[in-house]
Amino acid sequence: MNIGITGTGLTPASITNLKKILDDADINVSSIGTKSKTKKLDCVIVLGGDRGVRNYFHSTFDSTLPVLGINESESNGFLAQIDLKEFSAYVKKLKKMNFRIEEVPRLGVKIDGKNVFPVLNDVAVFSSKSAMLMEHTLRVNGDEVWHDSSDGIIISTPIGSSAYSMSAGGPVIFQDSSVFGIISVNSLDVIRRPLIVSNDSIIEIDEISARTNCDVVLDGIDRFKVNKIVEATKFVPSAQIIRLKKDSTAISALAKKVQLAEDLLNMPPSSKLLLKILEYEGSMTQKEIASKTMLPDRTVRLAMTHLLEKGYVKRKISVRDSRQKIYEITKLD
Repeated sequence: MNIGITGTGLTPASITNLKKILDDADINVSSIGTKSKTKKLDCVIVLGGDRGVRNYFHSTFDSTLPVLGINESESNGFLAQIDLKEFSAYVKKLKKMNFRIEEVPRLGVKIDGKNVFPVLNDVAVFSSKSAMLMEHTLRVNGDEVWHDSSDGIIISTPIGSSAYSMSAGGPVIFQDSSVFGIISVNSLDVIRRPLIVSNDSIIEIDEISARTNCDVVLDGIDRFKVNKIVEATKFVPSAQIIRLKKDSTAISALAKKVQLAEDLLNMPPSSKLLLKILEYEGSMTQKEIASKTMLPDRTVRLAMTHLLEKGYVKRKISVRDSRQKIYEITKLD
């Protein structure tokens, strides 16, 4: 069996540990991204949790190889089901290819007629300056659905429905549903409600305008300026995600997400922002969180204390620097 390994932002010890587990199981390992030619691969292991898996699919349009996402820490997610400490217990199943492959839908995106990388979670369009309304026209399969003034609009996959979309009031969609969600964020129309459309639909956000420039945000990571129109359709092929565990981690994670959604209603905005940053960016120090959110240090401390007390965030010692503390979202299962 030949397996490729990729991922960024991890400790050398983690990579060495993973390679040793695979070597002990007599599995051939190739590092993806090097100039050397690699053998034909049976699958790819992506380190870095959900964020690492998203980054992998952002950098490749070829999703024909099944992908196993692995977390460096004990934090299971929707895309990365296994953490590194438990991987040795599953390596024999991997070698025998005794696993299920789940097809995860992706959204293909065009910005002003130009293709950009497909996304796993969501496409969001907002004014480049916060707290400023944006106008847009939504069309589905060529038919105008609404003309709206709002903070922005989100198009979500089933997996993405439990991320940014949910915090904006969108429905949680089970992963085997062949649909996409569309949410107008804080619309001036008080009766505006989220939409569910077939994933075979052509979704257009047209006539985009605001007092400043408008941006398209892909999977909460990369921003692109848009002048007029964004088009989103189902991207083929879907992402192929390896599921080694028999239990439905996604369903148990979804249950906790629903509970979190209820708690979010009573959370201060700073706590909501910290959760969103940790969800998209992964483990971070308090200094990194303050830099990313641009919140005052005192506000970050108070928000983090609130999240620690609620049990949605945990704190651990950094393996790179024992003087620093790392914060991350707790396990979802």
